[in-house]
Amino acid sequence: MSNWDRFVETFFNARVMARYWPDIVEGLWLTIGLAALIVVTGLIAGLVLALVRALGVRVLNWAIIFVVDVFRALPPLVIIVLIYFGLPSIDIAPSGFVSTWISLGLVLMAFSEEIFWAGITAVPRGQWEAARSTGLGFGETLAYVVLPQALRITIPPLTNRTIAITKGTALGSVVAVTEILGQASSAVSNSYNPSPLTLGAAAYLLLFLPVVVFGRWVESKFAWRR
Repeated sequence: MSNWDRFVETFFNARVMARYWPDIVEGLWLTIGLAALIVVTGLIAGLVLALVRALGVRVLNWAIIFVVDVFRALPPLVIIVLIYFGLPSIDIAPSGFVSTWISLGLVLMAFSEEIFWAGITAVPRGQWEAARSTGLGFGETLAYVVLPQALRITIPPLTNRTIAITKGTALGSVVAVTEILGQASSAVSNSYNPSPLTLGAAAYLLLFLPVVVFGRWVESKFAWRR
């Protein structure tokens, strides 16, 4: 057997791939669901924190900054492990799926809050003053004048950060979440052949490559024109 044949037999074994591709597809659907939950909860929570921070209540701002800095500093894997293995000590036992969802959602919340806040503060002060001079209250100014401009500013960096964090769903395999990597790793253990990892890589490309292309389009669509 030549080196090329050995390489194909090891990483592109058709028999092994045919046996385990249904498991990879099952992991793909679970990954899609998990990623969707992370994106929705993380972005909504981050926006809420940024809006609360805009109120200018010093104690609340300190609390938000502390929480955000903690989840930005901690590696996502550490948060997953702390939630999955730590909470049972206080009689709370989230599943691996829920632990991964909460952990990556908190990380996305922290980064998106900073991005939303940067967008809000980037709106010129004159916009606030002009809106208030027309009789709009603080909440109306924030909702109708400042926030639409801030969201446009935040879309490109927010898209990049969201893509980066949702790819972290692979970390769920550490706590027995049967997403793409979890299914592929299990298949490798059962078949003694790494070909399922090749299938897993293809599944990640199938899932995230269109998302990356969409993110690039969003960046160009909503970028400020000089």
